[in-house]
Amino acid sequence: MTDSAARVAEFIEKWAAVTINERAVAQTHFNELCALLGVPAPLDSGQNSSVYRFEQPLTKSGGGAGFADVWKRDHFAWEYKTKGKYADLRGAYSQLLLYKGDLGNPPVLVACDIENYYVSIEFTGYRTRVEQFKNADLQNAATRELLRQVFLHPEQLRPVERVETITEQAAAQLGQIARLLEGRGFAPSDIAAFLMQVLFALFVEDIRLLPAELMSRSIREAIFNPSEFVPMIRALFQAMNSGGYFGLGNKIPRFNGWLFADDHVLPLNATELQYLSEVARLDWSSVEPAIFGTLFERSLDPNKRAQLGAHYTSRADILLIVEPVLMQPYRRQWAQVQAGVAALHAQWQSASGAARQRLRSVAEGMIFDFMETLAKVRVLDPACGSGNFLYVALHQLKDLEQEVWRYASGLELTQPELGITPAQFYGIEKNPFAAELAQVVVWIGYLQWLKQNGWLEGPTTEPVLQMLHTIECRDAILTMDSSGQPQEPPWPAVDVIIGNPPFLGSKRLRSELGNTYFEALQRLYGDTIPASMDLVTYWFERARKNVAEQHARRVGLLATNSLRQQRNRLVLDRIKQSGDIFMAWSDRPWVLDGAALRVCMVGFDNGEECARTLDGKPVATINSDLTAGQSIVPIARLAQNSGVAFMGNIKVGPFNISAEEAALMLAAVNASGRSNSDVVRPLMSGDDITGRPKGEWIIDFGPDCSEEDAALYEAPFAFVKTHVRPEREQNNRASYRRLWWLHGEPRPALWEALAGKKRCIVTVLVAKYRLFTWLPTHVSPAARLIIFAREDDYFLGVLHARPHELWSLRMGAHHGGERPTYNISSCFDTFPFPWPPGSEPSEDTDVLVKAIADAARELVQLRDAWLNPPGMGAAELKQRTLTNLYNQRPDWLSAAHHKLDVAVFAAYGWEADISDAEILTRLLALNRERAESA
Repeated sequence: MTDSAARVAEFIEKWAAVTINERAVAQTHFNELCALLGVPAPLDSGQNSSVYRFEQPLTKSGGGAGFADVWKRDHFAWEYKTKGKYADLRGAYSQLLLYKGDLGNPPVLVACDIENYYVSIEFTGYRTRVEQFKNADLQNAATRELLRQVFLHPEQLRPVERVETITEQAAAQLGQIARLLEGRGFAPSDIAAFLMQVLFALFVEDIRLLPAELMSRSIREAIFNPSEFVPMIRALFQAMNSGGYFGLGNKIPRFNGWLFADDHVLPLNATELQYLSEVARLDWSSVEPAIFGTLFERSLDPNKRAQLGAHYTSRADILLIVEPVLMQPYRRQWAQVQAGVAALHAQWQSASGAARQRLRSVAEGMIFDFMETLAKVRVLDPACGSGNFLYVALHQLKDLEQEVWRYASGLELTQPELGITPAQFYGIEKNPFAAELAQVVVWIGYLQWLKQNGWLEGPTTEPVLQMLHTIECRDAILTMDSSGQPQEPPWPAVDVIIGNPPFLGSKRLRSELGNTYFEALQRLYGDTIPASMDLVTYWFERARKNVAEQHARRVGLLATNSLRQQRNRLVLDRIKQSGDIFMAWSDRPWVLDGAALRVCMVGFDNGEECARTLDGKPVATINSDLTAGQSIVPIARLAQNSGVAFMGNIKVGPFNISAEEAALMLAAVNASGRSNSDVVRPLMSGDDITGRPKGEWIIDFGPDCSEEDAALYEAPFAFVKTHVRPEREQNNRASYRRLWWLHGEPRPALWEALAGKKRCIVTVLVAKYRLFTWLPTHVSPAARLIIFAREDDYFLGVLHARPHELWSLRMGAHHGGERPTYNISSCFDTFPFPWPPGSEPSEDTDVLVKAIADAARELVQLRDAWLNPPGMGAAELKQRTLTNLYNQRPDWLSAAHHKLDVAVFAAYGWEADISDAEILTRLLALNRERAESA
């Protein structure tokens, strides 16, 4: 026997004979264990008692001050118990849970009774790993190494698998079972209802509200005899519904008459049961409720299953709203309570008798009052989906509640009961499945919190679940009265409204919602929400109204960042009029139904909140366009700018042709003598401007060509008749059906404005950089282009200079982070040029205009030379794009832009070194001056 083996054997033999209580021998056992493992003990030379010690003082969540038997900061907390007092040491571990927060939440909790060890490795965001062993197992080198890592390097024990991963795996596997059941003809609604019962049963099994392995074992046993599955699981669900026994000695608590009221069990076959047994092996106690609802809705809803594996909204995303909107006032209030109690504590320490008790009673009253405040908080998500916002709100409030409890315990004051329950959380959801899933998510989150924080040990209060009548399945913005007239559905009176209402652009409202619903919305809300506004604005207006009518105090909602655009901003203007915005994120990445998009977040109230933050930074005020500083609202559209900027054509149909087809048509001779070049045009899209021209062609008969005239262009007309007409005849819009040979939106005003011009200015609607360039007028511009009916270099120069760039970035929306949108109404129609368009001098007579025109010509010439250098091969030319040029932004390009900027500044009468902020200030003043003088 080696020295090491002999020392282990001696340790095992010695401590097997010890039976006295833990207080007498705990420190001796711990010191000898440290010596056996070759790790420092708390009192060894060189150890710092502030980070590693016996008897670490703490505040117990369940009451009173106490001590952790052994504690090492950021490593472990260790609780000793008398040998044999606990059958499996879970009770001792549960005590550790009650005060782990007061110990800095160490990643490892150890319960030990001298002979047995219960080691729980609990890194935040990862599944909990539990190791149980005895002294005898120390003969195993792997067991000794595990303990060494606990003492020295706990980070190396961090599990590989995150709780998000577990939740993703569970959702994917349930989705596979759902697909199999659908293939056998079962209705998706029945599948979803059944699998929700299954997943909840697996969850409560893993948090030990069901006897261990009860659900899992039933599934495994049924694999070999699937006919037993239905009666076995039905009996279990009936027991969970009413309480009682399942099999020999398995006492089942009564859950309720809601989730398990329907005991209809689907008859799974052997294959499906095998999949389900794999699901059952997962650690369901570690699922992440913040994403649970979303992923399970995707797995069980056939219409959303394709989104499995796509991005989802995380807890961190949701906290960006929940923390400032819901929690901030209560955290401030709690800080005030603590300050008051601390002052009383200082007094009662030097007092005695009745005076001391009176001071303590006042302090207890302050704490009890605050806990009662938390227990009365009401939170509403009026578009709650599967409940992830409600869960995160519940979790944050429970954490604060426990903090209050622990504080009272530390001062040895009477501890108030925990009062926050799922019944404080309200939801409105139109989808029946999502509404029921939201209840499951909230309850799982609540029970998981109780379990993880040590409040779920001992007898269980029954029923474990209660029907959450606070989560309603109905429409949040429209209902009909008995006479068929549209009405606003009532929202419950609450303290805080949070959520992410549905994102649907105004152009899709009628097609997605249907004519009847859309028209009812307009009859009801048309005075406050025009038809041009996005669907999400209806939730903002309802929430604003609830605040104004004192049915809510604070609101935090999401919208796509188009909420900042002029057409949607009316709802934010109204919020500013009846209250104020105290928190906003103007442009953040988000995920909706698996798709990445950009959103803004807005927190508002009746104006009571004094602190304001924009994009995470303190500001003095937040404007209705979600900017700080000088407001650009209201801003006027200038009549002088009209008739210059236009959007490109919307074709509505397959008018595109290949280069080969275009060549044949252009070579063909028409009996009418007309040339097909009149209607066969190069097609220019956004990619042709920011990238390399693709050489695409399109048939374009212009804005008002009659069918008879169009037929004179024989081959183009025949192509459109064959390929476009069948599709257009199915279109819902009568004008599209009737004028099938014309583009859907052929822009007659654009054609008129371009008449007689050989070139025009163009920019791309959505692009990384705000670039302007020339476009020949004989081409057909696609819908994603903005065309300016000017052919003079001066006008291109002003558009491409710093003042207009800053203005367009400020006034437009942003898509995809760095991709600004150029909106004609907000970016161009409001922009005050040095002279109103059409009234500027010619460059032949004015040196200021000529300087701008010269600088613009030089910029274009330099760019064109870089884009198309002589002798360059095709592969290299492919990389020569305007986007790549501005990505690199060489010195010569910066110098050319600086020269242009200075020339434009001079035309405004500004100094050459004017700041960006001052440019916007002066443009705003000029906009108002022009509007007032019109």
